[in-house]
Amino acid sequence: MTHAAEAPAAAVADTRRPFVLAFTLILTGIVGWWGAMELITQRVQRLLDPEFALNCDVNPLVSCGSVMESWQASLLGFPNPLLGVAGLIAPIAVGAALVAGARFDRWFWWAFLAGITGAFSFVHWLFAQSVFQIGALCPWCMLVWLAVIPMFWVLVTWCLKSGVLIDSARVRSWGAAVWPFTWVLVMVNLVGITAAILIQFPALLASLSV
Repeated sequence: MTHAAEAPAAAVADTRRPFVLAFTLILTGIVGWWGAMELITQRVQRLLDPEFALNCDVNPLVSCGSVMESWQASLLGFPNPLLGVAGLIAPIAVGAALVAGARFDRWFWWAFLAGITGAFSFVHWLFAQSVFQIGALCPWCMLVWLAVIPMFWVLVTWCLKSGVLIDSARVRSWGAAVWPFTWVLVMVNLVGITAAILIQFPALLASLSV
């Protein structure tokens, strides 16, 4: 009787849909895609009309134009936002599939996490280049950063607690313990970036304190 009672409970647990992960992927994917698309739109407008005023050029410090003109803005030989416009469709699609009840094999989760990890690493590299090398901040770029960072941390902690990457009770237990505090990881990450920006650009800090 014990085994018979446990079987339905396990079945119910296995069919639960990861709505938190799904909606996080959809929301952050849409926000990031919007930021990347705005960058492409502004870049095309500038190419068509060199005198076009970019909507993200606020001052010499907050300026998409300064970032667009740097070599870092086209690392692979084409504008970086094209990667975002193409790549950020994936988390939106995966999130929608999860809401619909889709199941994915282990290899898929490893591949998907690798892609999101690549995006996470890339936005941090762009952050470092913008702040410490270019010396300007791109608002639409920062919107993409703001989307990719929580996307990464939520995905990592969910993958660990759900066991989709590694079939280990210890890993699942550790992931389950960290999962409720995923927002702390996100906040620490964002606060670190914000602190670096304010320290590097004291004029920005002064303007905020006025």
